[in-house]
Amino acid sequence: QVRVEESGGGSVQSGGSLRLSCAVSGSRFRIEDIGWYRQVPGKQRELVAAISPRGVADYADSVKGRFTVSRDNSKDTAYLQMNSLTPEDTDVYYCKVEILVITRLDAYWGQGTQVTVSS
Repeated sequence: QVRVEESGGGSVQSGGSLRLSCAVSGSRFRIEDIGWYRQVPGKQRELVAAISPRGVADYADSVKGRFTVSRDNSKDTAYLQMNSLTPEDTDVYYCKVEILVITRLDAYWGQGTQVTVSS
């Protein structure tokens, strides 16, 4: 049973920083891309950042230069360092993990972690 668990959310003031973690457990197969998404209730979930198994990262334009995604493959864990936070970054942040099962790519989501930025 694959489990994806986010942590590190919380409340900060504008200009502050938070570091989110995404821990994957229970997988017997290779973990492929890991993505961080965010969603405000009533809106579509949007991709914030993603990272490949080799560490190639991609970012949404809105977070480039402020957020950094990384991963530790030995720990099956990914991170999202968020700096210079603004109230517009307030959202629930989700981690999506893709796992290659032979030839099939399965996706697993965490339960989300709330990030609140006050002005």
